Amino acid sequence: MLAGALVVRNGWRELRTGDRDVHELSELLRSLPIHEPEARTLPGFRSPNSVSRKITDFVTNHPLYSGKPTRCGRPTLLMIEALTEREAEMLEAAQAIEEGIASGELHRLAKQPDEVDESGSTAIEGRLLVRRALARERDPKLRALKIKQAQQDRGTLQCEVCDFDFARTYGDLGDGYIEVHHVTPLHASGARKTKLADLACLCANCHRMCHRSRPGESWRTPAALREQMGKSAR
Repeated sequence: MLAGALVVRNGWRELRTGDRDVHELSELLRSLPIHEPEARTLPGFRSPNSVSRKITDFVTNHPLYSGKPTRCGRPTLLMIEALTEREAEMLEAAQAIEEGIASGELHRLAKQPDEVDESGSTAIEGRLLVRRALARERDPKLRALKIKQAQQDRGTLQCEVCDFDFARTYGDLGDGYIEVHHVTPLHASGARKTKLADLACLCANCHRMCHRSRPGESWRTPAALREQMGKSAR
């Protein structure tokens, strides 16, 4: 996951063993306390060489690569597909992983009983990444404050793009419900102190469309999505 994110940030170009980013990722991976002490003594374990080789797998197996692909496992191919189709979401998840490792929070996550190892169809890293990404985006205090602010300002709780009102459509079931979205994704802005002005209240459809990537565009603001809807309605 982290190697793939590094490739995306580098424009799907290779990084060699001597590159600083490769060394930093190698050190980060070797620092994880999940490894046996004996493994860390092996010079090739999560070394810059191994990280560089994995990066080459990502680059040469990308659909747009015109040369001969290297041999890699199915998890790498699945990660390439995810990074291609859901770039913004995956980069944000990678950043959450990096922050979790640095803070120690990820180390303390208990193993989930339904997770399988690398040889299975579900990657342990993927399961944890998604949880951390969602937890970071949906901070309970910020979400509650943003919803309260929206209700006070507009008198109702509607999507800021399409005006969809959950309560109007679903009655009591939808009362007080809305999804809270970062106007600028955290993977694009970097680490920051989030303000209420940095958030937007969106319906589920508009939230997805803000995050949906396509060639040349990995995300869009609610204002840009509203403009897109206006053009499509003409």
